[in-house]
Amino acid sequence: MSERRATTANPLLQLDDLSIGYRIRGGIVPAVRRVSFTLEEGDSLGLVGESGCGKSTLAYAVVNYLGRAGVRLRGRVLYEGQDLAALSGEALRSLRGREIAMVDQDPVSCLNPVLPIGEQLMEVPMIHEHATVEQARERAVAMLGEVKLPNAESVMARYPHQLSGGQQQRVVIAMALMGNPRLLVMDEPTTGLDVTIEAAILELIAELRERHRMALLFISHNLGTVMRVCNRLGVMYCGELVEEGEVREVFRNPRHPYTRGLLDCLPTFDTDKNTVTLKPIPGQVPAVPSEAPGCVFAPRCQFVEEPRCTRGEIAAERVAAAAHHRARCVRQAELPHWEPAQSIREAPVTPALSPEPLLRIDGLDKSYEAAGVHWFRKGKDGGVHALNGITVSAAKGRTLAIVGESGCGKTTLARVLTGLEEASGGTIRFGDSDLARTGVNRRTKALKRAIQMVFQHPDGTLNPSHTIGFTIARTLRRLASIPAGEMKRAVENLLQKVNLPAEFSRRLPRQLSGGQKQRVAIARALAGNPELVVADEPVSSLDVSVQAAILNLLLEIQTASETTMLFISHDLAVVRFLADHICVMYLGRVMEYGTVEEVFDPPYHPYTEALLSAAPVTDPDAKRRRIVLEGSLPDPSEPPRGCPFHTRCPRKIGPLCEDTLPPEHRLPGGHRIACHIPLPELQAMEPVLTRSRAEAGD
Repeated sequence: MSERRATTANPLLQLDDLSIGYRIRGGIVPAVRRVSFTLEEGDSLGLVGESGCGKSTLAYAVVNYLGRAGVRLRGRVLYEGQDLAALSGEALRSLRGREIAMVDQDPVSCLNPVLPIGEQLMEVPMIHEHATVEQARERAVAMLGEVKLPNAESVMARYPHQLSGGQQQRVVIAMALMGNPRLLVMDEPTTGLDVTIEAAILELIAELRERHRMALLFISHNLGTVMRVCNRLGVMYCGELVEEGEVREVFRNPRHPYTRGLLDCLPTFDTDKNTVTLKPIPGQVPAVPSEAPGCVFAPRCQFVEEPRCTRGEIAAERVAAAAHHRARCVRQAELPHWEPAQSIREAPVTPALSPEPLLRIDGLDKSYEAAGVHWFRKGKDGGVHALNGITVSAAKGRTLAIVGESGCGKTTLARVLTGLEEASGGTIRFGDSDLARTGVNRRTKALKRAIQMVFQHPDGTLNPSHTIGFTIARTLRRLASIPAGEMKRAVENLLQKVNLPAEFSRRLPRQLSGGQKQRVAIARALAGNPELVVADEPVSSLDVSVQAAILNLLLEIQTASETTMLFISHDLAVVRFLADHICVMYLGRVMEYGTVEEVFDPPYHPYTEALLSAAPVTDPDAKRRRIVLEGSLPDPSEPPRGCPFHTRCPRKIGPLCEDTLPPEHRLPGGHRIACHIPLPELQAMEPVLTRSRAEAGD
């Protein structure tokens, strides 16, 4: 590792009244306004806020990389007292990578597609520290191990396209850490990672920050992730830093209405759909920040008061009894003590259980033979076993959630269910039909109508050259046989059902926000009035406010139509809120299955226990047992013998786990756990999460 420079009297990083804009044809559009903060060595600041609030612009300003369109309107960015704008190009290049490193949200844009991973990693110490090829290679292999990438030598020889999105992101993180930087800027660095890998990466970052006194600027829309890795929190809205303070202080006592709104959007581990309704922030972040005087959040604020909030400049004021807590709100001292503001439901939304499941999956297998396997993943038997004996069911009007890491078989299960793949064995009973070996091209129109899918990324399913109205109308013609004279009204009714105005039918996908496009995708899925909706990570890439609105929408539709939902997600807080039953999958097998209450409380499968420990939590008073899984998910083409989880299990009990498939413990109510650990020992487990807000007196 490179030696540290002597600490100066100046802060490591200082933003002084910084304002940034972007040049467009009509002039300059403001993106960041009057932002000031400092970062000392070893300090960590998390920036949160909805998309369009200026977080990423601020990150690029810190590394002085705004592009030709970006312009600094006022203020300075100082690194150890030096104004970065005054440095020469050569001085900046020397600083970047060695002193200041950045991890971007999109790893594809950071990796050269024509160079092996090893060469790209080795460049950092060879350029900045004049290391030899052997030294650089040794450092690169060691760093790949630190970011939990197995078979580091193999990864060194691969090209970016031969890695998954999560693996690419870990390579970019390794590249940023190769130079042992003093300041690390991370822009949504864990968005594409599983919760277990995310937890391991955040532990690594926290360890390196403490060991080398590295400063961290961490940008995320996941407030729980920020709490896990940062000691300070900054909340941005419309280009302004509206609240800043110690993380736990801001979470316990948010004083800006926008911060309160963000927290009110979040599902928590002690609530569910039958007890509360999520409360999205009304309105949207304006596309172009207003230059009008007053508070930028006033149009969406429930506490707005004329004319105090809408005239004159709003300064950041210190919160009483908190030395480092400031909020840009004239009413911050008058606001009542904050409590989570989700509305309490008067009656459960879940209908009574049907006597027979609408969907019954029994012993489902799916194998990919050699012809469909890449040369570097081909197993000894010439194939990959993606699903092994999956047995689950879902009743009418209920939600079955599928959770697990990438590669566990969640999406394969969804593809088989929707007919995009055909099963190799087992059955899928849907009503009177067995769908296991019936591909979508051989399904009747009624079956196609009855089972619809909502994908993770709506951009991949909306034709950019067709209007929203055309897209929905095409689906209606195919599935619902709507006459041409009634088509316009039918399209408008569907848009209204997903809370979009009728005028959106004339817009193209590029004219909609991410949340609006996801609503269109849901509207299209509802066009045939389906009985089963398969939702594959439908809210994972959305802001928390949009996520809350989409979850409420899905619940409203499910309640009104008694639609059954198969919900795939890695966000356990969302699953805890939305699901009725949960299936925990690992390497194509069911590790645990039961009601949401059964799965979230002991007894757990050790894998479920690890997932709960890794999940981000926004309660500052919650206590969590620390369980970090070592290694990665094994290659599906060469699964371990015995229990598939034994290679990473912190509770492995010996050769029995290594050589023999585990038995299935069956508990009252249908709760199943596939594990060699005796049931009394599983039942004696302590909870992973202790919800202590009430105990703390909040």
